[in-house]
Amino acid sequence: MSNNKDQKTVDGFGDEWERFDQSQLAQDEQQGLFDKYFSIFPWSKLPEDAIGFDMGCGSGRWAKLLAPKVGTLHCIDPSSALVVAKRNLSSESNCVFHAKGVSDDILPAGSQDFGVSLGVLHHIPDTLEGIKACTAMLKPGAPFLLYLYYAFDNRPVWFRLLWQASNILRIGISALPHKLRYFVSQIIAGLIYWPLARLAVVCEKFGASESFIDNFPLSSYRSLSFYTMRTDALDRFGTRLEQRFTKSQIKNMMESSGLEDVLFSNESIYWLAVGYKESE
Repeated sequence: MSNNKDQKTVDGFGDEWERFDQSQLAQDEQQGLFDKYFSIFPWSKLPEDAIGFDMGCGSGRWAKLLAPKVGTLHCIDPSSALVVAKRNLSSESNCVFHAKGVSDDILPAGSQDFGVSLGVLHHIPDTLEGIKACTAMLKPGAPFLLYLYYAFDNRPVWFRLLWQASNILRIGISALPHKLRYFVSQIIAGLIYWPLARLAVVCEKFGASESFIDNFPLSSYRSLSFYTMRTDALDRFGTRLEQRFTKSQIKNMMESSGLEDVLFSNESIYWLAVGYKESE
């Protein structure tokens, strides 16, 4: 697909990361989130001074902790969030910025030692083509860390029905002007995200089972700040284009894109996976 992006979605993310530039996110919380998302990343397999890319870098929240660990990091994003990323990464001399989308001609084929794309490629029209475009830039054997929204394939029926109801809200809210969708999302963060996250904490303290907590709506936010809840509420309800995939669909797409030895994380991040560019 020659233009694999939805411009209104791109504009929405630019607005989101300008509002939430992560400057209010505590260092320990940022590090904790990074550690969870990169728990399966094969650091030991990277060459010295590795060169890689962050596809859809947004505000640079992952790049900020990734850049010091590698030789060169290409930060790629088609939205105005790239301005925020440049500001947040101003102290990192090894970052190169590209105001481009996944379907654009960005980096030479077979040139990268690693790639990451976290929470991005489910927001484009053709996710499979996006994964293929990322894989094409990798060297043989190079790892690619990918996070895509899950289709609740590991959840009970009632949970999926609850999501369907919330998705109707998302469709309506994401069609609003930026200022209004921001306002509504912040109400949702205060009246839904925070109370449910706090209730999950109470349930956990009173000895609720791990499976109960895992299936409790928004329980993953019980150890996170209200700032993160506000950010994610806008991300969740303010985004125009959203796709979701089952674990098997993600594995199939990765393998169809030329990735092998696909491994999924055991963390409660559904679905986070790493695969390796097939050797020639």
